[in-house]
Amino acid sequence: MCMTCCETIEQGGAAIDCCLCGAPQTQAAFARIEADISRRQFLGGSAAVVGMFAGFGLAPGKLRAQTPGRPTLLTNLRFFDGTTLSMQTGRDILVEDGRISALPATGTGPQDADVIDCGGRAVTPGLIDCHWHATLVSVSQVAALTQDIAFIHLVAGQEAGATLMRGFTTVRDTGGPAFGLKMATDRGVVTGPRIFPSGAMISQTSGHGDFRLLNTLPRGDGDFDYTESTGVAAIADGEAEVLRRTREQLMKGASQIKIMAGGGVTSLYDPLDTAQFLEEEMRAAVRAAADWGTYVCSHVYNPQGIQRALRAGVKSIEHGQLADIDSVRMMREEGAWWSIQPFLQDEDSNPRSNPIQQAKAEEVARGTVRAFEMGRSEGVNMAFGTDILMNPGASQSQGRQLAKLTRFMPPLEALRMATGNAGDLLAMSGPRDPYQGRLGVIAEGAHADILVWDGDPETDLDFLDDPTSNLRLVMKGGRVFKETL
Repeated sequence: MCMTCCETIEQGGAAIDCCLCGAPQTQAAFARIEADISRRQFLGGSAAVVGMFAGFGLAPGKLRAQTPGRPTLLTNLRFFDGTTLSMQTGRDILVEDGRISALPATGTGPQDADVIDCGGRAVTPGLIDCHWHATLVSVSQVAALTQDIAFIHLVAGQEAGATLMRGFTTVRDTGGPAFGLKMATDRGVVTGPRIFPSGAMISQTSGHGDFRLLNTLPRGDGDFDYTESTGVAAIADGEAEVLRRTREQLMKGASQIKIMAGGGVTSLYDPLDTAQFLEEEMRAAVRAAADWGTYVCSHVYNPQGIQRALRAGVKSIEHGQLADIDSVRMMREEGAWWSIQPFLQDEDSNPRSNPIQQAKAEEVARGTVRAFEMGRSEGVNMAFGTDILMNPGASQSQGRQLAKLTRFMPPLEALRMATGNAGDLLAMSGPRDPYQGRLGVIAEGAHADILVWDGDPETDLDFLDDPTSNLRLVMKGGRVFKETL
């Protein structure tokens, strides 16, 4: 089949006849050939494919036998809807065609529904991590910058399944080559969360996304290092290059764009106090994203970088732990989101072997408490993220990171940051939203991403410390991926 036909089918259209690939005679011949191959190879081929994915931990677990075409009714529950700061009772949750179709009064749901008795447990929307790196979370920095990219993707596929089983049904990927993983999870090739991909993180030379060593300088025209060629980062200087790299990510399917507007902790050659990208360069990314109906999010810690990004039209500040009160108020006035993480320099911190990195991490940790206090007191839109990065094994702390927010706010307010608030942030992707529907809430018409927990979200979030034991049901898009009720 020709490239034109392949691309048309990939986009959901029917094959066309311009080269006779779609002609009835040709299709009939294809069908005969495929049927013959299938009869001889189905058993062996299927066993090989299932065995391959099982070997990497990607095979789906035992699932509930759901009746196609019949609604599912969750009963005997109390639920947090993602927005109201109280647990609700007296309602069931009816799921049809992957959506929540109704919240009928208890006992009034349809008689023909498949019933899931939640045993009086707590029900919440699926959790959302607004700052995740799906392909970079479970490999070391050395591996991410040097290993064969196929290995990185296979590890990411395994981690995607674990992410979903921790209750995170959606992630916003804020940098990395996640387009293939998104396609695989959406099509059921591997188990994993919904992914809102940014694609390569766009950085200036010497910026937070410039992972080159000093001995690779100077850069020649057309030179690309490993991280650029594999889609981890894109180095751009000047408006024209920023436009090109932004448009490349949009062409690949980015739901939003990620730029680097200030120094970072992981990198060695960009101090935290530096401002990165000129305002006109940022505006180029913002305008290109706006042309596609979406927005730009920006890595930045310091006040100068935050304010420059906001003036350029950036709509989501990532991190921002070193913000001052003027920057926080500017976020509120611009209606921007603050995607913030509980960076506390504790046992869950990303590893720092270099003294420069360690000092930067300590400075950020000192600012974390004040940042949460200012954000809440000033009424900034705040959403939860983890930014677990290049830290094998640390992804298991994802739920615990959310529970840490109770240090700064009541449990349901913290949970709202990872559900309803996070869903509102994701909705800013507009027409670039790959799933087109409400996320992070239990409400009529929303995607049926639903969790059932042992524990009481109204009093604490300790159950998130061990989601493997405390998470009783995982439903994404109406499909049950785990049930131990």
